[in-house]
Amino acid sequence: MIVRRAVLAATLIAGILTGTPAAAADTCAAPAPSPTRPGYLIADPDCDLDGTPFTALPGARVHTGVENGAAWRIEIPRRWNGRLVVYAHGYRGTGTTVHVSDPDLREHYIDKGFAWAASSYATNGYDVDQGVRDTYALIGVFRRILRPKLVYISGASMGGHVTAVAIERYPRAFAGAMPYCGVLGDVELFDYFLDAGVTAAALAGVGIEFPLRPGADYPARWAGQVTRIKAALTEQAWSDVLERRSGGERPGFAGAFGYWDAASQGGLPFLFSVWPGLSGGTAGIASGNLTDNRRTVYRIGDTRRLTAAERELNATVLRVGRTATDGVPRIAGRPPVPVLSLHGIGDLFVPFSMEQEYARRAAANGRSHLFVSRAIRDVTHCGFTAGEATRAFDDLVGWVERGRRPSGDPILDRRAVASPGFGCRFTVGTRPEFPACR
Repeated sequence: MIVRRAVLAATLIAGILTGTPAAAADTCAAPAPSPTRPGYLIADPDCDLDGTPFTALPGARVHTGVENGAAWRIEIPRRWNGRLVVYAHGYRGTGTTVHVSDPDLREHYIDKGFAWAASSYATNGYDVDQGVRDTYALIGVFRRILRPKLVYISGASMGGHVTAVAIERYPRAFAGAMPYCGVLGDVELFDYFLDAGVTAAALAGVGIEFPLRPGADYPARWAGQVTRIKAALTEQAWSDVLERRSGGERPGFAGAFGYWDAASQGGLPFLFSVWPGLSGGTAGIASGNLTDNRRTVYRIGDTRRLTAAERELNATVLRVGRTATDGVPRIAGRPPVPVLSLHGIGDLFVPFSMEQEYARRAAANGRSHLFVSRAIRDVTHCGFTAGEATRAFDDLVGWVERGRRPSGDPILDRRAVASPGFGCRFTVGTRPEFPACR
């Protein structure tokens, strides 16, 4: 398993085809200019990201096309069961070429008789609102071909954010939802990125700033500050803070922290590469800073009262206030349909706390009965096994169509989360960062 990086590095060879059944292409067309987004290019939906022609699975047929600046791809099995799954992809960086990708469960969908549809979205970046519009539009595109009896939606990472917003915005369109490794806490994700940077700096005694309009020289200045932070930081204390900010005490966190602390992106240690100050806290999409920690209380341990070290940390940490009110759609936590979600308990890119935030909102809205969460003992981002993901989807279908609410994990029970066996119930196999489950 590998980490799915926030930026996909690849060579795109692409273009536009019509919305008719697609035969396997001999060659791939060059990227075509977007009719809706100046400066954007649209990759050929009849070709994969590596430039090879897309081929339908045995017994299936494919339709491709472009709708309002977004490429789309649909695959329908010969023995279609009348169900459609629309797939929402995750974050793809800030490049200006958009492309379609297949859902992780593509073969499982086709084997089970489900059709699927996926959109490139018309934009890249953390543009959840565009992702919601283009993913919902897939239903209308599919209805030009066949009329589905039921529509499911599933999405990974940022696509989980798209999924949670879509079912609330279009409550009658979907029968069930399966986000996984999803940003189910919306802007809370960017608050977590802020927390990682400000606590590291405070614990190391290194002064930092949060520029609302970072200049061209700021990335180099931040890199220098990170070097000083890493040299002076007591990593155990920082690990303890991050554990509590990312979901609470839980098994395998030492391995998770080691995994992500050793990773790098853009020349920086990974947990510093997502520092919101590099974009002025806008995530490249909002009109101002999305992040806020003015009322956050940082903990190193779990004592009832703050220790002296915790009081010092909270007194010296840089405080930042939110200025943006738009750009990233909020998830109310009011699911109108069954939602079954998966999340790795050691994921420190989109942390496990995202799952807990959604659970708290659903509980506050009296919707806990419509949300089931499964904790997976994994440290990567979206690194689920086929068995974990296919079981979750099949259980969601059983819930929607036969009324059998599946079991999940008590993710809001602090003692349960901290127990050595947490995450064992739905984990298939053993990851090296975790002891084997009994």
